[in-house]
This record gives sequence, C-alpha cells and structure tokens, in this order.
Amino acid sequence: MNKKEIAQLVDNAATSCIPVKQISEIQVISLVDAYEIQKLMIDLRLDRGEKLIGLKMGFTSEAKMKQMGVHDMIWGRLTDEMIVENQGSVGKSKYIHARAEPEICFRISKDIEGEIALQDLDQYVDGIACAIEIIDSRFENFKFSLEDVVADNCSSTGVVVGDWKKPSRDIANLKMKLSFNNEVKAEGSSFDILGDPWKSLQAATRLANQYAEKIKAGHIIMAGASTAAIFIEQGTTVSVDVEGLGIARFDVI
Repeated sequence: MNKKEIAQLVDNAATSCIPVKQISEIQVISLVDAYEIQKLMIDLRLDRGEKLIGLKMGFTSEAKMKQMGVHDMIWGRLTDEMIVENQGSVGKSKYIHARAEPEICFRISKDIEGEIALQDLDQYVDGIACAIEIIDSRFENFKFSLEDVVADNCSSTGVVVGDWKKPSRDIANLKMKLSFNNEVKAEGSSFDILGDPWKSLQAATRLANQYAEKIKAGHIIMAGASTAAIFIEQGTTVSVDVEGLGIARFDVI
C-alpha cells in the first residue's frame, strides 16, 4: 500500500470502530513515513470539516521511551471533533478499546514561530488546566510498533479539559489522580511528565518546528500522561484531579 492508502485504512478503522492489523505486520515503514501518513490521515479529517486545535505529546516519560526503544517524544494532532465537554458525556460505541490518561494542558496565547527556549515559554501561554486524554488505537488488540502509533496519530481520540487557571511555573510536582466512579485507579505526579510539563511544551515547539507544523494562538498542547492509561467502560464517570488545577470529568454512556 502507498501512504495515502494506509492513511485511508487507518481513518476507516477510526470512523467504523473496526480495528485493523498493524501496518508493521503488512509492510515496513519508517518513522518519517509514519508522520507523513499521520498528516494524510488528518487531512482526511480536515476535508470532512474538522479544524486543527493543537497538539498532543506522547512518550513523555523516560520509562516509556526506554520501553519503546526511542530517545525522543512523539506527537500527534488534535481536532475540534476530539473535544469532549468537561462534565459532559460520550458514547462507548464511539471507540474501539479506549483508555483514559491524566494530563496537564496548556493554552497558547500567540502564534509560535520556531523552537522556543524553556525560559521564554511564559509569554506564549495564557492558561493551564487539568485534562483527560482518551486514547484509542485503531489496531487490533491495542498493539502497535512505534511507526504504527505515530501513523495512527498517536492514538489521539478525545480530550477533556478542565477549567483554565492562570499559568504558573510551579507545576513540576503536582499530585495527579485518575478515578473511575470516585475510585482511584492510578496516581502519579506531574514530575512524571519529563520532570516538568513545561519541558514537554518546549519539546512540542521543537518538534513542531522540525516538522513545519504551526502552533497558533488558541491552540492547546496536551503535555503527556503522568500514569499508565486505563481502559474505560460504559457506565463509568472518569475524573482526573490535579493538585492546584482542579478536576476534569466525563461520563461514558
């Protein structure tokens, strides 16, 4: 298959909620190929009227990078169709085998041109919020290679963002809890996000610049998960509580 055909295959899996075999089991693709396929798949979504709203970061822990045999983060694109309203609901039937992760989200205040130094990021951010990312691999059994997951837009599926707070530099060691029906399922710290979520945002500017991707005013950047992702089930209220940033939640119906 060529890249357009692979992009269409993965997009069809997402829209039909029918998983497909890993691309890597069918043919060899490089990481560069994978990012090109990701863009082609996002272009299909944009052709349907969706709009780009930001980026998500992945592999933002040393353990995850080591597990996947890489030395850098990965990233995917977010569209407006992925937004799930805070305290809203979403149907389980929309997903194949979705999981939830606790995250921290940045809101960008002005267009970013090029890579921004860590110490200069404050002037580009006007809000920070607790958030939940819903990930849903389009591949069978939720199994994939590095190239597979990048081509699949890093499993990006849904984003729930809590109330925006005034930006603070002091977010490097905030307690984070992921709960289902008020039962804590996973606990972590914002330190697990590259040692400081601001470092993840800085990496986002670097990678976006590397791949000629624009980060614009109003975009959001999901900094990455502080715990492992947990499968979601119908009838569950999923919530994330981040120390100092409040709570985000949604119902799975």
